[in-house]
Amino acid sequence: MKNKLFMIMLVLIMALLAACGTKSDNGKSSGSEGTTEDKKVLIMGTSADYPPFEYVDTAQGEEIIGFDIDLANLIAEKLGFEMKVENIDFNGLIPAIQAGKVDFVLAGMSPNPDREKVVDFSQPYNETQQMVVTKKDSGIKTLEDLAGKTVGAQISSIQEDLAKEVAKTVDMKVESRNLIPEVVQELMTKRFDAAIIEDIVAENYVKRNPDLTYFPVEVDDVDYKAAVFPKGSELKAQFDQAIQELIDSGKIEELRQKWFVVEAE
Repeated sequence: MKNKLFMIMLVLIMALLAACGTKSDNGKSSGSEGTTEDKKVLIMGTSADYPPFEYVDTAQGEEIIGFDIDLANLIAEKLGFEMKVENIDFNGLIPAIQAGKVDFVLAGMSPNPDREKVVDFSQPYNETQQMVVTKKDSGIKTLEDLAGKTVGAQISSIQEDLAKEVAKTVDMKVESRNLIPEVVQELMTKRFDAAIIEDIVAENYVKRNPDLTYFPVEVDDVDYKAAVFPKGSELKAQFDQAIQELIDSGKIEELRQKWFVVEAE
């Protein structure tokens, strides 16, 4: 009799526990009703060595900041996705796209024929000009003055291509470094006599280093910055539309004023 009563009580307890578990599950499900779906997370590749486009201000923390980061956030908001940023050396960005490690790249990158063979570019969001940066006491004022000199540039950059093109007519040596700060450091210590850097980035360094100066490299083609995607990515058309809307609304001009107007320290 006791055993039978014990079995009945055990069955009742198990039934009660099962009912409680069902309520808990239903309650959890019920609590998520009416919430929005989780946003799609896209991974953005960048190279955080390129102020004011993307960089880390160590005095303020470890967060990557800059023009491209703000632009990516505006696009993410407009298209309704969450963004995760991966910091990758500049010459590793296109391989990262090809390997599927990132969904897109925003890193102050300009199209060129070799890149366009393997990735797609968005419409332009910023035009740029290339500068020769030197020490003020270098005596270098023209491209011809680079004869016999060592000129630095960033690996796999438009500037490296330009330096090698100039070297075909001016007898100069071209050396490359992974990061722009490394290029500038070599210039400051006079291991490089000059460096080719794009205008906005060059202006930032010159204003912060009174020993530096620059002059433009006159070229026929206008370089421009664009977002980068895997070949055939559906994101390109979405970014093209978002960038155009941000241009039309004046938002990109606001970012230019925020990041490209630099006061001398």
